[in-house]
Amino acid sequence: MTSNQVTHKKHGLKALNCLNLEKVSFSWPGGNKVLDQIDLSIPKPGLWMIVGRNGSGKSTLFRLISGILKVNSGKFYCSYKTALMFQNPDHQLLLPSCRSDLLLSAPKNLSRNAVKESIESALDQVGLSGMGARPIHTLSGGQKQRLALASALVSKANLLLLDEPTALLDPISQTSILEIVKRLSSRPRNPITSLWITHRIEELDYCDGAAMMKSGRIDPWCSGLELTHRLK
Repeated sequence: MTSNQVTHKKHGLKALNCLNLEKVSFSWPGGNKVLDQIDLSIPKPGLWMIVGRNGSGKSTLFRLISGILKVNSGKFYCSYKTALMFQNPDHQLLLPSCRSDLLLSAPKNLSRNAVKESIESALDQVGLSGMGARPIHTLSGGQKQRLALASALVSKANLLLLDEPTALLDPISQTSILEIVKRLSSRPRNPITSLWITHRIEELDYCDGAAMMKSGRIDPWCSGLELTHRLK
């Protein structure tokens, strides 16, 4: 495969949606290699967590999956619609009110009534029901992060890329975000696939699978309990 080429074959996988990286590498101009022949796939919907030190390549990996960056070499396939969530929700909330900000994420082909229903449903799913007219600057940090999550739901994304979404939150808000994402990822109908970067070992209790990332490479998936024991 040539540089920056994205494969649109499913590599024999029959899943409706899949993410598959084979021997993917990425270097910044100047030769600094950030990702080194990464193999990664998500076997099923759920909450999947990646743990690694600063500089291990985690955030670069997310930007590649979301399409912000292009691979230098290797095979990359993603049939999901992705939504990227940052540590600081202020970096992605742009308009004055909750409803107006969510309107930015609504698919353009929806009717006005469908958009309204989608926004109300998303706010309800993240615990912000009835807060559409609320000015964003009056929200707490945890509420802002839930609004960012609602934005992903309105956009109809089915792969959430969560880059340490609880890093700036208090313990109660941290637990709230974890529980909401876990619920969305394990619901019986249309579960969302979530890929979550964390530094907090206790968050591994919530995941369906976990992997360690270091020096631009990712270990195979294991249970959150197994990785917790290894890290301790």
